[in-house]
Amino acid sequence: MTNHEIAAVFEQIADLLEFQGANPFRVRAYRNVARTVHDQTESVADIAADEKRSLSDLEGIGKDLADKIRTLVQTGSLPMLDELRAEVPESVLAILRVPGLGPKRAAQLFHELHVATLEDLRTACESHRVQVLKGFGAKTEAAILQGLGIAAEAEQRILWAEAEEHVEEILAHMGKCRAVQQISVAGSYRRGKETVGDLDFLVVARDVETAMDHFGIFHGVASVLARGPTKMSIRLSAGVQVDLRAVEAKSFGAAMQYFTGSKEHNIILRGRAKALGLKINEYGVFRGEKVIAGRTEEEVYGCLDLPCFPPELREARREFDWAEAGELPKLLEVGDIRGDLHDHSTWTDGQASIEQMAAAAKQRGHKYLAITDHSKRVTMVNGLDAKRILEQWAEIDRLNKRLEGITLLKGVEVDILERGGLDLPDDVLAQADWVVASVHYGHQQSRQQITARVIEALENPYVASIGHPTGRMLLRRKAYEIDMDAVMRAARQHGKMLELNAHPMRLDLDDVACAAAKSLGVPVVIATDAHAVEGLDAMRFGVLQARRGGLTKQDVANTRTWPQLKKMIGKPGQKT
Repeated sequence: MTNHEIAAVFEQIADLLEFQGANPFRVRAYRNVARTVHDQTESVADIAADEKRSLSDLEGIGKDLADKIRTLVQTGSLPMLDELRAEVPESVLAILRVPGLGPKRAAQLFHELHVATLEDLRTACESHRVQVLKGFGAKTEAAILQGLGIAAEAEQRILWAEAEEHVEEILAHMGKCRAVQQISVAGSYRRGKETVGDLDFLVVARDVETAMDHFGIFHGVASVLARGPTKMSIRLSAGVQVDLRAVEAKSFGAAMQYFTGSKEHNIILRGRAKALGLKINEYGVFRGEKVIAGRTEEEVYGCLDLPCFPPELREARREFDWAEAGELPKLLEVGDIRGDLHDHSTWTDGQASIEQMAAAAKQRGHKYLAITDHSKRVTMVNGLDAKRILEQWAEIDRLNKRLEGITLLKGVEVDILERGGLDLPDDVLAQADWVVASVHYGHQQSRQQITARVIEALENPYVASIGHPTGRMLLRRKAYEIDMDAVMRAARQHGKMLELNAHPMRLDLDDVACAAAKSLGVPVVIATDAHAVEGLDAMRFGVLQARRGGLTKQDVANTRTWPQLKKMIGKPGQKT
């Protein structure tokens, strides 16, 4: 089982326990386990299978919870979860995915209005029965109606990062089949889309039947949906559909191009082929009845006088114009990143000390790391007031005197207040190396209000970038209303940057906004928003998103050295 799958089980247990009104400490224990497992870079299933290691060494996992993890890994199920599911209608789980509801409110809706499905919930909202419940109201009712689409989407799609775990396990499994000669993943996953609906694999095999038999015994299979001469579809226990298509070696490149897509990219490609007197499909490139290419993607695109586009660019946006002009960008790579500029420590809601975060960042090849703990407005995580932030920066100064190979930056994630302005005074912000300003409250304000707040933050001389600019949480929360065109123009006017938050649940900016920032010349900062050392590994998700936006090394601020980046900030009175 993947870490995502194990974490999802314990998160679901926590939800169902809370739905039933269980002891809050018990609920929290299961949520903590889910978070611990989710944050591990090493396979928890592998740890559980290793007799020389103990799951209890992981934070927050005692003997009882360790036993449950082993049971889950070994059997694929957990009796406790089965019992809880038997007590709560399965359809209720979908309601828990509606942004802003949560288990307690879902339970209230279930018990007082008999709401057990998303459709029940829509009907109750449209008939205004929800707003009369204690603790709800008209605004909450309207927000629930808005969030129903997200809940429905969450049932059908998964995060790219979660899909990656399934992809790696399936590739490893199929790699053990001697009949398989070549296998690769295609579809929207290969293009790096932030959420994925299903997974598409292409295989060249000596014996297709043997390859399909092996595919069918993958440990994560819940059911076989269909099987034919060249295609087999399964559904994983995680709910994801996976298709395996067998193709001939001479057509593998053509099939990879075709099934990678996107649909819009392929339409343009077919039109170009027709104009050249050719035909292109999943079997190859044809001149009349003769196949002239198909073994590799390079052959396929080469027949059409085109470069082999990176999969991330195949969205029918600017890739063909770039190719015609000979200006196809050399896309950003993970190795281009020199530092991380949005990270948290135990001073607020992080799980590691500043020194531990520095060591982990250095291990990952970073030359600098900004510690940007929350300011005081974020009270739930013990946000820092002026006194404490100055104490933290003094500690960073002391650490820098003995650290080698990495520079710690004195930073802060300062809150953009609902009424406007920032959560810390300018005389404090002036002493920081790096200030990222973020919206954490007032998401329901109007487009005009939120845009004005963000632009005012960009006008502050000490702010370097705007963190997670739209506030979205993939499959959980829509972006707040904000005029990103106006924000980008303000960023360009004031010489500021916009963050691409690399957390796989955020990836905020999206790919289209990244492309817009590039066209306007607004530097993008890719930052992990890490709250633990493992969180630093999210950088590659941000880089993948940046590639979809066509970003190069030059478009991303933190590909530069710290002295170079410092000049880009240009604070008043700063010596550069």
